[in-house]
Amino acid sequence: MRRDSGSLLEHSSLAFFGGRMAFNIIVKNTIRERFFKPSVRPEIWKDVPDKDWNNWIWQQQKRIKSMDVLEKVIKVTDEEREAFAASHEMFNMGITPYYASLIDGDDPNCPIRLQSVPKRGELNIMPNDLEDPLGEEKDMPVPGITHRYPDRVLFYTTHNCPVYCRHCTRKRKVSDPSSSAANAQLEQSLAYIEEHKEIRDVIISGGDPLSNSDDRLEYILSRIRGMDHIQVFRIGTRNLVTLPHRVTDSFAAMLTKYHPVIVHTHFNHPKECTQEAFDTCAKLANAGCMINNQMVLLKGVNDTPEIVKELNHKLLMMRVRPYYIFQCDMAQGISHFRTPVETGLNIIEKLRGWTSGMAVPHYVIDAPGGGGKIPLIPNYVVKHEGKKWTLRNFKNEIYEYNEP
Repeated sequence: MRRDSGSLLEHSSLAFFGGRMAFNIIVKNTIRERFFKPSVRPEIWKDVPDKDWNNWIWQQQKRIKSMDVLEKVIKVTDEEREAFAASHEMFNMGITPYYASLIDGDDPNCPIRLQSVPKRGELNIMPNDLEDPLGEEKDMPVPGITHRYPDRVLFYTTHNCPVYCRHCTRKRKVSDPSSSAANAQLEQSLAYIEEHKEIRDVIISGGDPLSNSDDRLEYILSRIRGMDHIQVFRIGTRNLVTLPHRVTDSFAAMLTKYHPVIVHTHFNHPKECTQEAFDTCAKLANAGCMINNQMVLLKGVNDTPEIVKELNHKLLMMRVRPYYIFQCDMAQGISHFRTPVETGLNIIEKLRGWTSGMAVPHYVIDAPGGGGKIPLIPNYVVKHEGKKWTLRNFKNEIYEYNEP
């Protein structure tokens, strides 16, 4: 009897856990279907086979680089046409078919469109605008390495990106083939990291490092992971947003060999949180990667608390941690994107306490000229006298805290 009872219990347990597994799959799919929409292909690509559309190399090759192609996707305005003619030699236009599929073709103020299609504001170079707003070149001991902080470096690995974001802070280099990180420069950068034992953290950047081939990127990762003093590395990529097809099953499997792998990505608006992006983040999360988001505060794109809250809630469902809100840098030709600092503080004020702490990122200014990231928070200290602190909460209610 005991054996039979045990067998029955065993079968019941298997059925229970099997049911839970099926239930979890249903829940996961429900989250995906309920909160995330798939992209919708424009007519120009309607007949493209799925095997091509879902191929990241095809997406790179078919990027929109001219007005002739753009006009087949959206209703181009006179301003956009004039801005392209005047700006494309200074900073190229490049939009993947996938990211273009997220654009509202009838709305000149579509947040995806503002980030990817030239506007007149790019031609307005303000007196305080800087070619190298973060002073990266002055902290570059060898080409391709910016060493500003004591224990970490930024490693420039390519000039290319799937989409040339109009708010780019590295316009001086991105999209310019003359700034390409050739193999000789790559080796010089790796040698510097290997020689400097104080470095424990490497930010692999560009351009977008995922524009490199799997083989080239794995070579970089294997070299870095082979250095005894390196504890973590971060991959800074916007491919999850602009070209989610880049994260293939084989690429995700390759990353598992080099843990811990931290991915920093760059979602700026809820419209970018599609089912395709959800699936790509799932691949990375299932492969054991930690994923953080670095949003840039952009006028007309995401400068309200409601939009940021919606974005951050979607990111959490995608297993992406809202990490930073960056005040828009003082790069040349992007002043039309910059908001007052008070706008960012107001967003934090409307997030803290009104939603879960996980959905509240750090708001920072990356100080012009290379001063590094400076965090900004609303002032919650009303008064401080000796050991007595008078504080306010998110509802502006007053509380006292006394130190021992």
